[in-house]
This record gives sequence, structure tokens and C-alpha cells, in this order.
Amino acid sequence: MQNRLEPPPTPTYELAVQTGQVVEKMGKRCVNTRVTYAVRGNRIPRGTKIEEQIIIGTPGTVLDWCFKLRLLDAKKISVFVLDEADVMIDTQGFLDQSVRIQRTLPQDCQMLLFSATFEDAVLRFAEQIIPDPNIIKLRREEMTLTNIRQYYFLCENIQDKYKALCNIYGSITVGQAIIFCQTRRNAKWLSQELTRDGHKVSVLSGELTVEQRAAVIQRFRDGKEKVLVTTNVCARGIDVKQVTIVVNFKLPTNQLRCPDFETYLHRIGRTGRFGKKGLAFNMVERHNLPLLRSIEEHFSEYSIPIKPALHV
Repeated sequence: MQNRLEPPPTPTYELAVQTGQVVEKMGKRCVNTRVTYAVRGNRIPRGTKIEEQIIIGTPGTVLDWCFKLRLLDAKKISVFVLDEADVMIDTQGFLDQSVRIQRTLPQDCQMLLFSATFEDAVLRFAEQIIPDPNIIKLRREEMTLTNIRQYYFLCENIQDKYKALCNIYGSITVGQAIIFCQTRRNAKWLSQELTRDGHKVSVLSGELTVEQRAAVIQRFRDGKEKVLVTTNVCARGIDVKQVTIVVNFKLPTNQLRCPDFETYLHRIGRTGRFGKKGLAFNMVERHNLPLLRSIEEHFSEYSIPIKPALHV
């Protein structure tokens, strides 16, 4: 039986596992359908024959399985899927790995690319690697963020941001919340400060081991911790139904320090899932207020204005 390869639901271990869990639930009604994970930490001896029909993984590990360990014959893959394809194509390391796998696929392999956001340059590249593609787009009028109320706190410094965060902490604990930081260092500092003040939070960043990351996200899913402090590792695709609040402790920016619109969209999209109501709070330094206004303008067609938090 041919393998169906899905590398990778974003470049993160967490989303690979989440996608696999959904596939396994769907596959319970299918006879003898099994899933395996090509992710860091899943060590399979060289020479092992992969019997599972569906392989879900991150690009580096999938590449190793195909060419280094020879666990997977890419010529037998019948369906190739890139989830969060804009990141896979727009990030150099993931691009090289994904394209290397794609070039070894049989000509009749079906290719599928999924993403909530696609820049024009990324879309052009996708059309190059998929000849004569069928493109399905969500119409602009169908796109809406009106179910997510967005507010901002105008802050002088990081301590001012922390005070503002503590002021809304009572609201956070009503449901569950994800607090996004721009760097691992800030995520670690913030989680330590909150813990020191008696708040029960967990922290998730790329510096943790696979086992530690899996344990953190599972505890959060189970509701054992109400607040998750994280970096962009959780910005895309992670679905926790109980999340009602997202906090941008730092507005997302790119390497040029310009607003990262796609990351902002994916971050606040962790709440308000499937039409439910959600809240997004932005902690903004005065000199970064133009960044917030750029974000507001970018999404103005299908979003409501971002209001000062004093109106909450």
C-alpha cells in the first residue's frame, strides 16, 4: 500500500501531533488505517520498514527518513501535503527541505498546499512547483475577525506591560489564555514573574525538549494550567477550544522590524475559533503605536477597530 505523506503541519512538533490525533480519530472508521510521526524524538532503527499508510512530520525529520535512514521510499508516496505552506515556502531552511522531498515524488503524486495566509510571492512559487493547480480561495467578504474583540494597552516599558497584564489576569482565568512573546528570553522572564507573583502558568518555547513540549501542551489542553506563555511556536494551528483570550505581550515584527501581519492574524486566531467570541489584548509601547495602526489598517476590510483597553 502506498504511503500518504503530510510534511509538515507547520514546522512544529506540536502541530504535527495535533494533526495526527485528528487523523487517527477520523481513521477509526477505516479498516487498518494507521499513522506514524516523522518528528524529532521518534527514533526508529535504520532498516525498519514503515507499514503505516499515513506519515505526518516536520520537514527535517521527513527528509532524514527518506534519504539518510532510508525508512521511507518517496517514490511510493501518493499524496503530498504541506500545511501552513506559506511558512514552509517562505522560510529558507524549510523551503530547501520541502522542495528536496517534492522533487523525488512520482509524477502522479497529488500535491496539496494549505494555509490561512498566502503572500503573492509565495503563491507564485507554489504555482511553479504544482503545475496547473486548482486554487481555492476564501472570498474577502467571507473573511472576518469581527468575533474577536481587539484592544490595546499603551505602555511605557516592559514593567508597565506587566502591570497591565496583571490587571486583566482575573479575566484571563475565566477561560484559558495564550500570551505571546517575541523571544524565548522574554517568555522565560514573563513566566517567572507571573509565577513569582503566585500565578499558575506554563511556558512553551523551542528550547524545551520534545518530551517537555508535549507535556506542556497536553497539560494546557487538559486545563491543568489556565495560562500559556509562549513564542511563535504556538502561533499557527494549535487549537484549544477553551482559549478565550490572546495577549500579544509584544507585537509581532519581521527582521526589518516591520509589522508581521500574518503572524498577528495567526496569533489572535488562537481564540474565537469556529465563530466563537474571543478577546485579543495588545501591549504596545508608545513608540510602537504606528505598528499597531499599520496592523489595524491592514485588516480593516474584515475587522473591527482596535480600541484602547480602557473601554473593556
